[in-house]
Amino acid sequence: MKKDGYYSSGEFARMAHVTLRTIRYYDKHDILKPSLVTKSGARFYTDEDFARLQQILLLKFLGFPLDDIREMTIDDTDYHFMLNALNIQLKLVQDRIEQMQLVEKAIQDTSAAIRSEHSIDWSKMLNLIHLTEMEKSLKNQYQNASNISSRINLHKRYSTNPYGWFPWIYEQCQIHSGMRILEIGCGDGTLWKSSLSKIPADADITLSDISDGMLRDARRTLSAEDSLFSFDAFDCHHIPYPTDSFHLVIANHLLFYCEDIPQVCHEVRRVLKPGGKFLCSTYGKSHMQEVNRLVQDFDKRIVLSADKLYERFGRENGRDILAPYFSKVSWRSYEDSLLVSEPEPLISYILSCHGNQNHYILDRYTEFRSFVKKKTAGGFHISKDAGVFLAENIISA
Repeated sequence: MKKDGYYSSGEFARMAHVTLRTIRYYDKHDILKPSLVTKSGARFYTDEDFARLQQILLLKFLGFPLDDIREMTIDDTDYHFMLNALNIQLKLVQDRIEQMQLVEKAIQDTSAAIRSEHSIDWSKMLNLIHLTEMEKSLKNQYQNASNISSRINLHKRYSTNPYGWFPWIYEQCQIHSGMRILEIGCGDGTLWKSSLSKIPADADITLSDISDGMLRDARRTLSAEDSLFSFDAFDCHHIPYPTDSFHLVIANHLLFYCEDIPQVCHEVRRVLKPGGKFLCSTYGKSHMQEVNRLVQDFDKRIVLSADKLYERFGRENGRDILAPYFSKVSWRSYEDSLLVSEPEPLISYILSCHGNQNHYILDRYTEFRSFVKKKTAGGFHISKDAGVFLAENIISA
């Protein structure tokens, strides 16, 4: 017998304008499971299932294989998750539009070359092939953007320090008129968006990232301020600028991800002008330790990060890593903590980590959500141990 608020598989398919075969396929392959299965095996769906289906169909339209889509969607229709998902989907659509515009131009240029020269320019043909393969990077762009968004959102909503991390970082930079600045690993440009009114009009700021997708996000974030910024995609192990190019280099939560940290420090030292500064943020071993304990209490097998990033470059060892390359290194702490009162942003943060948590959480998601909801009911306190190293090239007298 049908319950109020539930749709049979056929009704659900008709309302969503997809075939019943599609709905059954998604069910069979654990991409979209029904909200209710009766003892007789009848399957029913709810309004909330339309939200998940929307994500699935859009990602499929953008070219993602179903195996990837299974990993990229969460069975939660809370507005926090939905808003974040829609924002990321919008970025994906914008990325696809830009890619198709590049493909369009490449086809036009290749066709024009063939018409005028009556021969095939194979270099243009290779470029066209490479452009049509760009879709392979979309999954990584989606995951990177989603992870960054989840982390920023948690800190932005629940930090007890009202000043905010990004305005504080900008303040530590001490930017003044005429400075040439390089940010390596700029992400989506949030650091600059939060302090646009403070940036000197004659500053020369280069934003770089190894990810073309992140740079596209940064361009969109800062599109109204094009005159201040230039964008360059490169690996920071080899910075493509001459010696003594910049007054300031910024690496915000980046160094601990680098394969060869000493090589990056060497490159940063090389491109800094005499008297220049290198500002690099990181955290210590006690940073957000309560989150690790939370997931361990739920399942002791969960490890939120395969590597302890603070052991690669953190508050405890950062000075020793930087000292061979810079004549003065100082640490500045950002005094803050989190008091989280809702489960969804904390769950998003946990799922964004680089460990094995999804393997143990997604199959027990409803149980995990209830667990986190109880923990956050009275306010869940999270310690923070973050800040910046300011490394300087002191000019000898």
